[in-house]
Amino acid sequence: MATLGDIGLAAAINIISALIFLVAFAILRLQPFNDRVYFPKWYLKGLRHSPTHSGAFVAKFVNVDWRAYIRFLNWIPDALKMPEPELIDHAGLDSAVYLRIYLLGLKIFVPITLLAWAILVPVNWTNSTLTKSDFTYSDIDKLSISNVPLGSLRFWTHIVMAYAFSFWTCYVLKTEYAKVAAMRLQFVASEKRRPDQYTVLVRNVPPDADESVSECVEHFFLVNHQDHYLMHQGVYNANKLAKLVKEKKSKQNWLDYYQLKYSRDQSKRPMMKTGFLGCFGAKVDAIEHQIAEIERLTKEIAEEKQRVEKDPKSTMPASFVSFKSRWGAAVCAQTQQSRNPTLWLTEWAPEPRDVFWDNLAIPYVSLTIRKLIIAVAFFFLTFFFMIPIAFVQTLASLEGIRKKAPFLKVIIDEPFIKAFIQGFLPGIALKIFLIFLPTILMMMSKFEGWLSISALERKSASKYYIFTIVNVFLGNIIAGAAFEQLSTFLNQSANQIPKTIGVAVPMKASFFITYIMVDGWAGIAGEILRLKPLIFYHLKNFFLVKTEKDREEAMDPGSVGFNTGEPQIQLYFLLGLVYAVVTPFLLPFILVFFGLAYVVYRHQIINVYNQEYESAAAFWPDVHGRIIFALCFSQLSLLGLLSTKHATQSAPFLIALPVLTISFHLYCKGRYEPAFTKYPIQEARMRDTLEQAREPNLNLKGYLQNAYVHPVFKDDDEDEDEDFMMKLENDSVLVPTKRQSRMNTPVPSKVSAGSSPSLPDAVTHEH
Repeated sequence: MATLGDIGLAAAINIISALIFLVAFAILRLQPFNDRVYFPKWYLKGLRHSPTHSGAFVAKFVNVDWRAYIRFLNWIPDALKMPEPELIDHAGLDSAVYLRIYLLGLKIFVPITLLAWAILVPVNWTNSTLTKSDFTYSDIDKLSISNVPLGSLRFWTHIVMAYAFSFWTCYVLKTEYAKVAAMRLQFVASEKRRPDQYTVLVRNVPPDADESVSECVEHFFLVNHQDHYLMHQGVYNANKLAKLVKEKKSKQNWLDYYQLKYSRDQSKRPMMKTGFLGCFGAKVDAIEHQIAEIERLTKEIAEEKQRVEKDPKSTMPASFVSFKSRWGAAVCAQTQQSRNPTLWLTEWAPEPRDVFWDNLAIPYVSLTIRKLIIAVAFFFLTFFFMIPIAFVQTLASLEGIRKKAPFLKVIIDEPFIKAFIQGFLPGIALKIFLIFLPTILMMMSKFEGWLSISALERKSASKYYIFTIVNVFLGNIIAGAAFEQLSTFLNQSANQIPKTIGVAVPMKASFFITYIMVDGWAGIAGEILRLKPLIFYHLKNFFLVKTEKDREEAMDPGSVGFNTGEPQIQLYFLLGLVYAVVTPFLLPFILVFFGLAYVVYRHQIINVYNQEYESAAAFWPDVHGRIIFALCFSQLSLLGLLSTKHATQSAPFLIALPVLTISFHLYCKGRYEPAFTKYPIQEARMRDTLEQAREPNLNLKGYLQNAYVHPVFKDDDEDEDEDFMMKLENDSVLVPTKRQSRMNTPVPSKVSAGSSPSLPDAVTHEH
């Protein structure tokens, strides 16, 4: 069991590590040759130029201005200086609201920490229960609820504090939910025109023996949205074509490199090997080989484009349908289109940057099966992953090391080594094992078939959060592997589960303190250093960068990483709320995390991260819901703990707290969540009216024409794309129906206007 000395040593190690990372960053960011690593966002915006292109030779690589080193910590006030409206304009609403999660943590836990240390810590400390007992304990336990004697009236203090903490958390959550909802509506209302404001994604288009998917979509919307339908863009299975185009771009890049190399020294033709990674195979002329490869790929691309154009199997039963107004799109996206609710399914189209094109080729009917497969796979991943974690955690404990390696007993009994193992090693071991998890979970989400990058990140975040709850939280407070935990829970009555968890919670406070310091202190400080992107950039720049375009791609600014960052934050909310009443000693460590992370990520969002998409803070309901879950979990675990403390008179008063919390959540869900899932018709009409007044001659069709064309058909360097682009554009004009009955065509066809009657004529003819 970790003592205050062990925690102190771990704190010293992590504080020193964090300071080393921060000082190293403050110095490295000043060096000209690192400029693209630490300020890539400004390069992407075209507002910064490389300092290595001018000046003296030494000054291109090393900052020789001694005054810059005096001000090397200026990045901290600079990161806090930019006001939020400017931040939204600079980085988008998603990034600005993501930062508000850290602010939310500070708003919740600063008052809770002050109140807990002012009231609960003295109430716990002024007992002598642990001193008089035979239990093994540390000074940390004397500050916790464990030091209060059984059946004591002092437990009323903990219950009152639980109510106070819960009410304060709910108040802050409601205020923040209202603020973010208002920010979202204002952002959507004030934002510049975007294609997704007019566009709906239609899926599960029913097959028609007489018409193609494109014709079927056009006729359906001409009938049912005749005053508002503008055009549509078909969805094609172009995944193979995308791979060929990507390969061709790579070959073209190599060709540019070898031609540049040859132009500098024409005495020797560049050579290369054709085998694996250029290390094996026959040696050939590099320029001629790359030209031949590009010609081959060009031919294959042309053939694949023809196949996509002519093969009906390449056309998916889905389409991006655009409307003449936001109002028309809002009505279509938020209503049922046909009597059969499984056909003609409509939803808001993601913005073009946000579309995950690979998944558009997945048949709708297979999505349910895919989700079932992933649900089963995720269940086994969650519980089997606990086996290696438990093994490492065992080795990272004194007892485990003594058992596995008895010859090390003399070494590990040294005070410093003992403190290092108990105060630092468990946290770092767990951190290492979680490195590969996000990649696995993202692959799972992609297999499920989500259509946008933002949806993929939100679903991956949900899986990561569940995994964290089971393996990082429950897996560490309850002894044994995850399957043993599951067996324990299944074989006991429901009212015993809170007791089991409640009893175990205080015992693991020291472990979670070490985890917070490793992950939330040193880990966050390491994030700003960007050691991995720094090393990779210089390796790429030295070995692989061949052109200026390569240098831009080597920058790798990355993004906020919602799929990993948000679940990590939620673990700290859970730990803070669970331990606020039980072990208040943990709360200051939580505060340091939220404060440090807010400054670091604000700097990264301003200078580094380049968000791939803009979802207008669509993730906030998930953030709110997980904090509510953490709050309910903390209340139930406290109820279970008090029920074992013979507090039969006071414990029942906690039963109402989860009920009130869930009622509060349902209120917030009904009051604020629609702002994140629906677009008010009133807002849409107002924006349309303003747009018509300001731009009466707007060519909306021209603006939307190619917005949702697959990226492989938008390559400006490919002249052969023009014919195919014309084919895609022709999909959007009116076509004659091929059905026996023309009841579904309300206007004459532009192709055969003389033979295609309008709707009234058709009705008259039928009668």
